[in-house]
Amino acid sequence: MDSGKILVAQSDGAWVVKFAGDIRMPLCTTIEGCLNDMFRDASFQSVVIDLTETHGIDSTSLGLLAKISLKTQDRINDVPTLVSTNDDVTRVLLSMGFKDKVFVISSEPLGSTLNYAEVEELPCSEIKARDKVIEAHRILMDLNESNHEKFQDLVEALEGPAAVASN
Repeated sequence: MDSGKILVAQSDGAWVVKFAGDIRMPLCTTIEGCLNDMFRDASFQSVVIDLTETHGIDSTSLGLLAKISLKTQDRINDVPTLVSTNDDVTRVLLSMGFKDKVFVISSEPLGSTLNYAEVEELPCSEIKARDKVIEAHRILMDLNESNHEKFQDLVEALEGPAAVASN
């Protein structure tokens, strides 16, 4: 699979964040940095997440997508749009409970006139990665009972005494 990358296009407070390739935990710091830049933008009005070139996405990245949605809803009181044309990716989104409450999910690709800039990949230490994995999975767990059951053991294992002792 293609290694993943994050691309951004924005104009007048409208942001489009594109995940391309295989989106996995090592990109969590990069995704978080993009999220922070977006919400530091005083003119922020909307965000569309474009997954049309996403081949695979892990649960940590899904949790960070949910975080983008929740922060957007807090900021502008609107559910953001997520575009997915890959049936496998869409199936994962639906299984996480992303439809309607977290994102408006569309299968219509965005126009190709957007001028994307690739976001520089930020390094992620082991401790920071663990913290991001926990945070992302806690967000997913809070979305619905099914996610809570899926990820509770993982979060407990990462937060357990052995994990704390290794810090």
